[in-house]
Amino acid sequence: MSVALVDSVTFGSVLAPSRVVFGPHETNLGDGRQLSDRHVAYYERRARGGAGVIVTETASVTTNDWPYERAPLADACASGWRAIADACAPYATVVLAGIGHSGGQGSSAFSQEVMWAPSGVADSVSREPPAALDGDAIAGIVSAFAGAALLAVRCGLAGVEVDAGAWSLLRQFHSGLTNLRQDRYGHDRLAVTREVLGAIRSAVGSRGIVALRVSCDELAPWAGVTPEQAADHVGELAPLVDLLTVVRGGPFDTGAYRPDSHTPAGFNLDLCAAMRTAAGPVPIVAQGSIVDVDMAQAALSEGKCDLVEMTRALIADSDIVAKARAGRSETIRPCILCNQACRVRDNRNPIVSCVMDPSSGYETVEPALLPGDGYASGNNPSAPVLVVGGGPAGLEAARILASSGRRVRLVERLPRCGGAIRGAAAGLGRERIGLAARWLEERALEAGVAIETGVQLAASDVEDARADGWDVIVATGSRFVADRYANSGMAVFDPLDVLAGRTGLPDGPLAVVDSVGDWVGVNVALWLAAEHGRTVSLLSPDVVAGTLLSRGGQLGEINFRLERVGVRRLLRSKVRALEAGRVLVGDPWTDRQDTIEAAAVIDCGHRLAEERLYQSLREPRPVRVGDCVAPRGLLEAVLEARRAVASLRTRQLVGGPG
Repeated sequence: MSVALVDSVTFGSVLAPSRVVFGPHETNLGDGRQLSDRHVAYYERRARGGAGVIVTETASVTTNDWPYERAPLADACASGWRAIADACAPYATVVLAGIGHSGGQGSSAFSQEVMWAPSGVADSVSREPPAALDGDAIAGIVSAFAGAALLAVRCGLAGVEVDAGAWSLLRQFHSGLTNLRQDRYGHDRLAVTREVLGAIRSAVGSRGIVALRVSCDELAPWAGVTPEQAADHVGELAPLVDLLTVVRGGPFDTGAYRPDSHTPAGFNLDLCAAMRTAAGPVPIVAQGSIVDVDMAQAALSEGKCDLVEMTRALIADSDIVAKARAGRSETIRPCILCNQACRVRDNRNPIVSCVMDPSSGYETVEPALLPGDGYASGNNPSAPVLVVGGGPAGLEAARILASSGRRVRLVERLPRCGGAIRGAAAGLGRERIGLAARWLEERALEAGVAIETGVQLAASDVEDARADGWDVIVATGSRFVADRYANSGMAVFDPLDVLAGRTGLPDGPLAVVDSVGDWVGVNVALWLAAEHGRTVSLLSPDVVAGTLLSRGGQLGEINFRLERVGVRRLLRSKVRALEAGRVLVGDPWTDRQDTIEAAAVIDCGHRLAEERLYQSLREPRPVRVGDCVAPRGLLEAVLEARRAVASLRTRQLVGGPG
């Protein structure tokens, strides 16, 4: 009999109210190594929205395991676990404590101690050799897992999930890549995991849930865990647990665990189905970029899994289950799998959030900006609002205002709304970004916004509206710097015009000049080479193409893709001059000169704020938001739109002085 995503499910001794799982992930919400009030609000919001199972951010079971600055420590999590249990209890959500040890994939930067691992194999990312654990140290770690589990259950949680996934010590014991031992822990690579699971079961008893997250494909078949080996692992370990989550990834490809949109959604489903067969009666959780309810439901209906982890989807919209239950799945805010705000394990230490919902992770910091479609309309609820610009900032502001009862007119000069994200959605693997524009426009129309496209407003039009009592929000976006290469003998094109199909390119080789290092340059180069068969040179002043993509974990993968489709990368290269048919480049650090043949240049440098309309308006100028303040990203556009709505209540100008 087919089951529904919103149906309850029993595993072990518990009943979860839905089959949707909010999996463990780094948040940087911690107060030092403790779980904070922000964690509590973050998880409570997902429980309120209908998540059936929540696994809290993985806590290290030993003090010397400190993989990132705000990584929780199990011994410091008692008050946080207790508060999370209490906050989620009204919704019957099953809350499990994520517990683990990162082994040789951790960091010595915070502990200032050596890292410990099965063998002294240096991690492929940090390149730092760990020390090999001896028998007494292994026994201590096993005991620490059991102690952490007992503490979690005593704090009111239903149980624990043990991490044997892409970043874990236990997976390192499972793998021939990292376990080179000659003792019993080398001959029996599952021994430590069995000991951990057995010790936890003894500690928490039959009522406590023992779950396992396990990597079933390290994507390194020459020595790592393969799906065939993993089936044997699962067959042996499944009888020891109540729930098992199938993931992939290992030391050479940690990014495969939660990749961006260039990897097809649902990539683990076949792997999950194979492990479900191996696991017997133990319920299996599917993980792997499952962000749409239709795909999640299909996975359940086809028998590939028993529950579905939808972590990033629940960051984008905490009410997925509630909306699905109400028959309103079309209103679910899409996850676009960009990893731009939800992946926080980088050197900036950002707080977890979402480009589509900037209130995620900030539930206690900006409670007035929570995304319920019902903002108070402020001191002048009868005043209509004119929004100039139909990019993400304008659409978000219009949507919220209209949903709170304001009459809203939105005017966009281009034939379609969506702004820069329409162009950003071009290219293989970038299609999901277009969902952001579509969702914003559809929700704005649903809320009653009157949208006019292909209309260019003059300053006099805006001033007339203001004189008639309209509030105004300016969201005119950014513009291309057309004269960056003055007096050049070559055509220079706007990348957004190219991606949106608004302009044609001449025949011949093309030069993509990327002085920023974000998605724009590499996406244009990939799109032209892979989908249009063009000969492309990508020029960057950096030592690696797309340097800013390191923040989202895509840097290596994108450079591999550029290589595979034949894009020539000219690194440490700065344009000196443009002449007919060629680009003169030089090394910014040396005297090296080079010449590139090109029929045209696509300039992916910084854009300018399109503030000409705004600056031409009379004082006091209206609110402005998004790229017309300074060209940035989707997160900033949506966030500023929400703050603009709040500012209309008190008539406070946002976006800086006029």
